Amino acid sequence: MKIDSVRAYFLGLQEAIVQAMQREGGEPFRTDAWVREPGAKLEGDGCSRLIEGGALLERAGCNFSHVKGKSLPPSATQHRAELAGAAFEALGVSLVFHPRNPYVPTVHMNVRMFAALPAGTEPVVWFGGGMDLTPYYGFEDDARHFHEVNRSALLPFGADKYPRFKKWCDEYFFLKHRNEPRGIGGVFFDDLGELGFDGGFALTRSVGDAFLGAYLPILRRRRDLPFTERERDFQAYRRGRYVEFNLVFDRGTLFGLQSGGRTESILMSMPPIVKWRYDWHPEAGTPEARLYSDFLRPRDWLNAEAGASGDSGDVGEAGAMAGE
Repeated sequence: MKIDSVRAYFLGLQEAIVQAMQREGGEPFRTDAWVREPGAKLEGDGCSRLIEGGALLERAGCNFSHVKGKSLPPSATQHRAELAGAAFEALGVSLVFHPRNPYVPTVHMNVRMFAALPAGTEPVVWFGGGMDLTPYYGFEDDARHFHEVNRSALLPFGADKYPRFKKWCDEYFFLKHRNEPRGIGGVFFDDLGELGFDGGFALTRSVGDAFLGAYLPILRRRRDLPFTERERDFQAYRRGRYVEFNLVFDRGTLFGLQSGGRTESILMSMPPIVKWRYDWHPEAGTPEARLYSDFLRPRDWLNAEAGASGDSGDVGEAGAMAGE
């Protein structure tokens, strides 16, 4: 296996993203490198890069990890029962950025490789990853841009990949107990072995390399929009959905906790300020209500319905409301 080349790519991707975000926000990310010694439940090493309390990013983490374990946990074998109990090796980059301005969406991206090592047989290798966007105030231009970049990243690997991975993302990042998507999606893929090692790695690189082009233009468009405590309050309320998904459904979180990973790194995806309310609903006709009616529903963002609320024409209205 060419794990060294995968590791080198993931480390370079982490550094490129962190450097870009440091230039954007003007504030340094903290570096927390770690090593798990041989004999631990989960051996390996990694590096957490994070920022807390930033002016642009209220909480953000971009993690690299490369670990080895003696037995795959249930979260990693729920679709591959034949590999239950096999030793494994896993590495990847995972990030979540929670911006301070409520008009800038939260973003998640992950790219990873797994190698199951069943005794007496060849390793079974697969790739996974994707990215998704979680706005608090919807803008159609942002959603369309994010999905266009993802489609372009996947197109060299077949016209079927974007529609397939977009649908997978919509279905995966869904809070079943609320019958509600987490955000406006993006792409998601897992257990990808159909392209072979080289093809799967190339697709994974294309997704990782597309992240900054997908997110930075959106961040730059929205970061200076004025806001008040009203928008911050709604942001904190919607962040509660993020917490619910990560702790109840997210396979990466469950894998990390079940396999004995570093709790601080695993839970770095949690937002810093969160609120819950009992049976709360936004007032009809408000930008908060339009998030639910126009954005938190299945949509073909590359052929968006004409005249839908939340496009770039709403920037002025949103800014004006924030300044009231």
